[in-house]
Amino acid sequence: MSPPSPPDPCPPAAAGTTPRERRHRAMAEVRRGLVLQAAREAFLERGLDGASLREIARRAGYSPGALYGYFASKEAVYAALLEDSLDRLTRQVQAAAAGDDGSGDAPAAPAALARRLQAQAAAFFEFYREHPRDLDLGFYLFQGMQPRGLTPALNERLNQRLKDALAPIEATLRAAGQDPAGARAEVTAFFAQAVGLLLLSHTGRIRTFGPSSQALLAAYLVQLCRRCGLPAPDAPRRNAA
Repeated sequence: MSPPSPPDPCPPAAAGTTPRERRHRAMAEVRRGLVLQAAREAFLERGLDGASLREIARRAGYSPGALYGYFASKEAVYAALLEDSLDRLTRQVQAAAAGDDGSGDAPAAPAALARRLQAQAAAFFEFYREHPRDLDLGFYLFQGMQPRGLTPALNERLNQRLKDALAPIEATLRAAGQDPAGARAEVTAFFAQAVGLLLLSHTGRIRTFGPSSQALLAAYLVQLCRRCGLPAPDAPRRNAA
């Protein structure tokens, strides 16, 4: 059986508005999605070093040459997967405070800021708790937590996407009175705390310590609010590890 037709990329800027052009673009997006899904499975099973464009193409049902219509290398495919994951993470964090009563032009009350901070931090944490494969993918856990194979430019671009996901939390800390350096330090500490708890939870080691990862995060957020002069946030509703 001959391989399927090569993916035919149609970037948004070049897409037209006729029915035929819209169908063309929709088909191209579906084919690109198939490639990314195949790549995700290959990377999670074999790592960045173990996977190859040939393997990705086989899983997607395309010839290896067809993939070059979208991606110049497997590192570019990997970067696209991470960007998609981080974009979904950013949207979840941003949506956590949507409609908050302290999000208008007037300065937010301390209680509103505490609720907003809790919602944003929990959204970040819950994204990876509920999607552990995204944590594996995002933190290179299958190959020793080293971003091997990525060019400096790709690595920097992905790092910026991660910063974008944490930016709403930093903005809330600034609104609570933290100076830029202090807010950045607290965001870094939160990130380290969240990732540490996620690793303990995903590996099952959290049971060694008793409290669930969510309970430990809630305790951390209480201390964070106190350091910022905010009232302690409400207790979390879910108690799963």
